[in-house]
Amino acid sequence: MFFYLAKVLWFVLQPSTLIALLIGYGAILIWTGWARWGRRFVTVGAILLLIAGLSPLGNALILPLEDRFPRAGIAAPPPPTGIIILGGAEDRLVGSARQAPTLNEAGERLLEGAILAHKFPEAKIAFSGGDAGVLYKSDSEAEGAAALLTQLGIDRDRLILEADARDTYENAVYLKKELTARGELDLTKRWLLITSAYHMPRAIGAFRQAGFWVEPWPVDYRTRGSADLTRPFDKVSEGLRRVDVASREWVGLFAYWMTGRTDALFPGPDEGAPDCAPAAPGATPPDSRPACPDRPSP
Repeated sequence: MFFYLAKVLWFVLQPSTLIALLIGYGAILIWTGWARWGRRFVTVGAILLLIAGLSPLGNALILPLEDRFPRAGIAAPPPPTGIIILGGAEDRLVGSARQAPTLNEAGERLLEGAILAHKFPEAKIAFSGGDAGVLYKSDSEAEGAAALLTQLGIDRDRLILEADARDTYENAVYLKKELTARGELDLTKRWLLITSAYHMPRAIGAFRQAGFWVEPWPVDYRTRGSADLTRPFDKVSEGLRRVDVASREWVGLFAYWMTGRTDALFPGPDEGAPDCAPAAPGATPPDSRPACPDRPSP
């Protein structure tokens, strides 16, 4: 129920839709006895369209999300046990029809997953993503991801596919259940989480709430950093889309927190850590937690 309600509410509440409704409603009123109000609505809508479409507003909204989690330190041992890739990088409706890979602007999730898979040849690769379509159904993202990853040279035996999740919280819950059943989940093992940088706070919060400690590996950055706080957009459509993407994450964080799907309103790097972390002889744990007792301490 949460999944469908979120889809419907966000379609109505996203900034681009609200602006379009404001202008459209105003245009209708202009031809009625409420013409003065119609002109006001159209004027306000046009101003909001220009602000959202051309100003750096979208960058200002998305930058705190992207900067919230730095990449985990993977140079020091122990190496990752596994690498988690969240869905959202494919258009399976087109891909299944064309029988071809159809990556969208979040395609770095799969690309970076393949790069790390080759860098850590012993690590498992877990992908979580089902069919999140409402009006148009397709096969699961997991099927497309498996085909692409194997074509990129990843052994099929290394892949762990979860094909039922439709949102971030389900990614965490279903993947934890799958990995626990396989004996791949305990405090002695390191799992990296790959998702878009702006999506990482909500993803980390959902995984922590599900009792699954992961280390962030953000990708798909949309900004260079604070320098983009003064960079206007040269296309209204791009600026408006940036505002939509960022707003969706902020609203998603609030909704997840209100419904108990995240452990904090704005999850941070040091919140909710378990009592210990995996470590190898002669090495320090990958974060501030002490080494787990079933592994030798430095």
